[in-house]
Amino acid sequence: MTPGDEPLRSGQVAAAAGVNLQTLRYYERRGLLAEPQRSLGGHRLYPADSVTVIKVIKAAQRLGFTLDEIADLLDAGRHRHGRRRDARLHERARAKLTEVEEKIADLHVIAETLRAAVDAGCDDLVTCAGEPCCPIPFATIGHPGR
Repeated sequence: MTPGDEPLRSGQVAAAAGVNLQTLRYYERRGLLAEPQRSLGGHRLYPADSVTVIKVIKAAQRLGFTLDEIADLLDAGRHRHGRRRDARLHERARAKLTEVEEKIADLHVIAETLRAAVDAGCDDLVTCAGEPCCPIPFATIGHPGR
């Protein structure tokens, strides 16, 4: 074992990764982190790379991946099953990009509609909904393409 490879206690891992202890335990329960070994005194001892794994999880969450998706990606990386490691990530990243671009398009529509409502001086949704000039498409909201 080289310096820096010594096992870390829960508090050390949490502090180094920038998460709290509850998050660390939750990731364990979800199977995102391997169950740590225990010291003779019963303290959890994590491999040093656990900090990197947690930072990867947090970064993937910021990119919009769910914990289920992250678990799948981590599992695919651990068990290649004849597939290139990066191919799975590439496919998932492409799908997530499409999903994010769709959300951005939806947010642009929402922003434009809200701008129109502000510009029109809407101050009562029920009254506004009954007006023919109402900029908020109550009948079609949530139903793209209608």
